[in-house]
Amino acid sequence: MKSFRDFIGQKKKEGKLVELKKPVSKHLELAGLLHALDGQAVLAPNIAENPGAVVAGNVYSTRQLIAEHLGVRKEELVQKLMKAIDHPTKPKLAQTGPVLEESTADIDLSKLPILFHAPKDGGPYFSSAVVIAQDKELGRNCSFHRMQVIGKDKVVMRILKRHLDEYIKRAGGELDVAFVVGAPINVLLAGATSVELGTDELAIANSLAPLRTVRLSNGIEVPADCEYAFEGKITKEMHDEGPFVDLTETYDIVRLQQVMKVTKIYHRKNPIWHALLPGAGEHKLLMGMPREPTIWREVDKVAKCAGVNITPGGCSWLHAVVSIEKKNEEDGKKALEACFAGHKSLKHAIAVDSDIDIYSPDSVEWAIATRVQADKDVAIKSKQKGSSLDPSADPHTYETAKMGVDATRPLVAHGKNYSKAEWMKVDVGKFL
Repeated sequence: MKSFRDFIGQKKKEGKLVELKKPVSKHLELAGLLHALDGQAVLAPNIAENPGAVVAGNVYSTRQLIAEHLGVRKEELVQKLMKAIDHPTKPKLAQTGPVLEESTADIDLSKLPILFHAPKDGGPYFSSAVVIAQDKELGRNCSFHRMQVIGKDKVVMRILKRHLDEYIKRAGGELDVAFVVGAPINVLLAGATSVELGTDELAIANSLAPLRTVRLSNGIEVPADCEYAFEGKITKEMHDEGPFVDLTETYDIVRLQQVMKVTKIYHRKNPIWHALLPGAGEHKLLMGMPREPTIWREVDKVAKCAGVNITPGGCSWLHAVVSIEKKNEEDGKKALEACFAGHKSLKHAIAVDSDIDIYSPDSVEWAIATRVQADKDVAIKSKQKGSSLDPSADPHTYETAKMGVDATRPLVAHGKNYSKAEWMKVDVGKFL
């Protein structure tokens, strides 16, 4: 399996890596460049505030880039992820690995190229960190958590009331953890999945692509080939976290959150820092794509599912397009209900036939234009449980309205033609 740096090297060899030629500041400037170059892998080998530091961003900012790292077609990604979730395999523990090449207990986070992303942010943020926790009964848990730097060796973490929060409570309010930066795509995707409490996400990562781990001094195993690994202790100390740009490209609110004290840093020789730009393509894909398998499973219970796309235009969280092989007249409407069951935060869903390209907004809009009658094919439900990420939802209860659009063609066309005309395939180059 290729490591994070292996993939960056591959993109450079292919001439598909944008390499910055001048020094760039980690304060706002690099984030601005990553935003301007979203969709293209970027390498910044000269950080103005941290001479010698190297940063890579937008590395997995398109489905195509993710598919290339995993060696599959982008249309195969959801099913590959589903298979890995269904058949996790424990990674092999190695005695040593690249991430252990250098280490220090003299912590000064300002020496790292941690980006200050947007003007109203509360401070510099770890944005690509995957936190790894251990529990005697529940085993290992891996999850993404943004972390705002608030001191030389302290960060404040955004911790939702999910698995890591449960681990902390079971440990009495404080917990020794590890976290990694510069992990390969299998670890990032697995860390973003929503699976049952007690499921080992590194085992999902190992089924996506072979993975080996090494043990840190606090006993926690981390991926051996990542760029950085950190040991830390989540404490009972509370501190304001935020503002910070969320998935919707709007600022999240300030909250009191728990503080982590960083106690040790490991890294490869000449490490590459992974900058994940909040609200941009890489963030959206790593948040949204792991929810597609859960939608696929639910849809497949009521109709033959052919594809799922949680769309970037819908913040990779609030909108989904599902493709089905329609066998019964009500399959489209049943598929829409299943979409909302498969992803509770979903706000708008569209069901289409398998001749529609679910990754093309134009193709989906064409299906709506030619196959939808609003009074028959659109269903709206009010007072539904929504997402905290939706700025238009009720700010206190997150209550929202939800809409499903059945853009599938009827099985009996009644004289109308719902199919696009086909054209002869020609080699244009022969005529130019």
